[in-house]
Amino acid sequence: MEYVKSFKQTKILKYFFIALIGSIILAISSKIKIPFYPVPMTMQTFVILFVGIAFGWRLGLATVFLYLFEGIIGLPVFAGTPEKGLGLVYFTGPTMGYLIGFIITVFLSGKFNYGKNLIMNFIKLTFAVSFIYIFGMLWLGNIIGWEKPIFKLGAQPFLLAELFKVILATLMITQIKKLRKVF
Repeated sequence: MEYVKSFKQTKILKYFFIALIGSIILAISSKIKIPFYPVPMTMQTFVILFVGIAFGWRLGLATVFLYLFEGIIGLPVFAGTPEKGLGLVYFTGPTMGYLIGFIITVFLSGKFNYGKNLIMNFIKLTFAVSFIYIFGMLWLGNIIGWEKPIFKLGAQPFLLAELFKVILATLMITQIKKLRKVF
């Protein structure tokens, strides 16, 4: 009985450590700006897809929830922090919808089965990442007003970079999936 309890505690610690490492990588990916057209990109959405594919939906969700919790309590893990504010004030600002979209995206990217068909894998990942923009634009519209060009402000500047990241994740799916066996 003691062995089973010890095994469960070890497994929980292992998963917590993996989620913590994932949240750190996600925070780092939000801080690195790569020159791109028309706006600089971060690799944050790529890491969300990576975490879903590599960790699976359960551990992926735990990782994203930990990341969001870290940001809500004031750790500077979000893109634009600490310059644009910290904690709950930043979280509930214009980017909250995108951050909430991370939850759906990591769930879907972790739940989907990926085969050898690159086009189907690309479609699945595109569908998953679209929720970041759907939730992001819905929240942005509520914040800045629906009379503003929400798509032009909240999605269009990022679509070329997003296409790059989804293609990259699609091409790496086989290698990323191998990590799931480790976890």
